[in-house]
Amino acid sequence: MNLANRQSPAFFEAKYHASRDPWQFSSSNYERERYDATLAALSRASYQRGFEPGCSIGVLTAALAPRVRQLIACDISDTAVALARDRCRGLAHVDIYRGDVAEGPPPGAFDLMVFSELGYYFSPTRLIALADRMADSLQAGGEFVAVHWLGSSADHILHGDAVHEVLARNLPCQWISGSRHAGFRIDSWRRSS
Repeated sequence: MNLANRQSPAFFEAKYHASRDPWQFSSSNYERERYDATLAALSRASYQRGFEPGCSIGVLTAALAPRVRQLIACDISDTAVALARDRCRGLAHVDIYRGDVAEGPPPGAFDLMVFSELGYYFSPTRLIALADRMADSLQAGGEFVAVHWLGSSADHILHGDAVHEVLARNLPCQWISGSRHAGFRIDSWRRSS
């Protein structure tokens, strides 16, 4: 499978047509542990404006919502967006749209970005460019939290460790914490200026 196919809307749409939850985000114990660890990694009890690209069916989105006054999430798949909107339908402060994060975050400044299970679909060059655009949208003191699986998949361009190494070398932010868990890794950075 070539690089472009692993980043196309059609690739992800096919996953959601085969299964409404292709990665078992809503049903696996592993995913619940990952969500709990992600929430625990946040350094503040609350945030003003957050962005979650690649939100899939919105399970992490719904978990983040109580901590973020305005939460914006996106996914490249129309089906995933519809499922995420349905999951978050009672959360008026959550906005979910169909979009490609490779084009950059939505307008405005954020004090939280959660980059979860997404970085492996980018080449190092494209991930560096995306990290720059996302960091540009972080306000001073804003947090960038990356969470990635450490297994291998034919669908992935980069391993989860490689994603975090690219981010560590290229995000114009200060690393504040990191942890390794059974099967995944979390690292957090803060924008200083």
